[in-house]
Amino acid sequence: MTTPTSQNTDPATLLSRYGEVRAHTELLATPLSPEDQTVQSMPDASPTKWHRAHATWFFETFVLAEAENDFTPFQDKYWFLFNSYYEAVGPRFARPMRGVISRPGVHDVGVYRRNVDERMRDLLEVLDDGAIAKIADTIELGFHHEQQHQELLLMDIKHVLSLNPLQPAYVDTTAIRGEAGPLGWREYEGGLVEIGREGDGFCFDNELPRHQQYLLPYRLADRLVTNGEWLEFMADGGYRRPELWLSDGWGRVQGEGWSAPLYWSEVDGVWLEHTLHGTFPADPGLPVCHVSHYEADAYATWAGKRLPTEAEWEHAAGQTSPPREQPAAVQMSTPSWHPRPAGASTGDLRQLAGDCWQWTSSAYLPYPGFHPPSGAIGEYNGKFMSNQMVLRGGCVLTPPGHARTSYRNFFPPHARWPVTGVRLADDGGRLPR
Repeated sequence: MTTPTSQNTDPATLLSRYGEVRAHTELLATPLSPEDQTVQSMPDASPTKWHRAHATWFFETFVLAEAENDFTPFQDKYWFLFNSYYEAVGPRFARPMRGVISRPGVHDVGVYRRNVDERMRDLLEVLDDGAIAKIADTIELGFHHEQQHQELLLMDIKHVLSLNPLQPAYVDTTAIRGEAGPLGWREYEGGLVEIGREGDGFCFDNELPRHQQYLLPYRLADRLVTNGEWLEFMADGGYRRPELWLSDGWGRVQGEGWSAPLYWSEVDGVWLEHTLHGTFPADPGLPVCHVSHYEADAYATWAGKRLPTEAEWEHAAGQTSPPREQPAAVQMSTPSWHPRPAGASTGDLRQLAGDCWQWTSSAYLPYPGFHPPSGAIGEYNGKFMSNQMVLRGGCVLTPPGHARTSYRNFFPPHARWPVTGVRLADDGGRLPR
């Protein structure tokens, strides 16, 4: 799961990092009642309580079971209840039914987390350097796995709260507002380029191996599509014109009644948008989010453009000045858990990271030479390389330090509950030399 030179085997560093990641999950759950944490609002979402337990199960299953003397599971049934998709580990409870797990309750999940935390600390304090080296990569993977579930926790509770007619907020703050500035374009010559993780540091196995791809000249929009621009698409019959849509997408429009992005509702002629801060009028200057790949592709067709390939996106990102850091957003004291406006043109790509995951036109497939690791850990990414589309860039809910230029997120093309947005692409005007 990591590059060969990325392994950190210093116990103090691992312990510090472990404490930070685990504490952040609990911080995210703080605004939620036990009732909030038990609800499952759709088959693709999981209860907050389940996310907290599953991330704990990961450390217990893949670290403690491997390295702890006289290992005994905290509770035999938890291995069944909180296994997500690891067939090699054993049977698991059906994903669409996670909301019926009223027991163990929120308190008991907290006890489980504390027990595993104590055992992990004890383990790292007693193992010698050689033993730590054997499990350090798995521990690092556990950190990034839990960060993925921190983002999922927020995505899922947003869906839960959106269905409540009382329109409760996850955190009460005022709505964010702002201007996007005119849409500009950046041109890239393309040619023979390299993509994939380069250098030291953690990466998932699906980011490797680094390899060459040939790109024709292309252009990328310098910011994301806005709510205001999406309203123009809607007003021009975007959700009623089959010629704009891929066949499967048009089937979703008809079958599920899509007429606007997820979390939008029209009241007295005004489009409202549900956010983690409550429900507000959709601000035209903010990036549109919670649109599926099908919607993103239809919009691009309507605009006379297309979506970028993942290789184009990564190549362009590598030539962009360091993207603005994700806000400590993800800390509870900051004003917004919602994508921010692009602001004025900078001459470079805006909103490259930390606002919306950006759909690409690339199917999620293995890079040339990819081989998943052996054992249960090998089920992490490779087994999902079918019927998924790649997204790039991270979003406002992605924990700081988790995403990177080579990071390949993936969702099925109909998914709308992730914080997904749209960056347009176009073909360039001249061939590379």
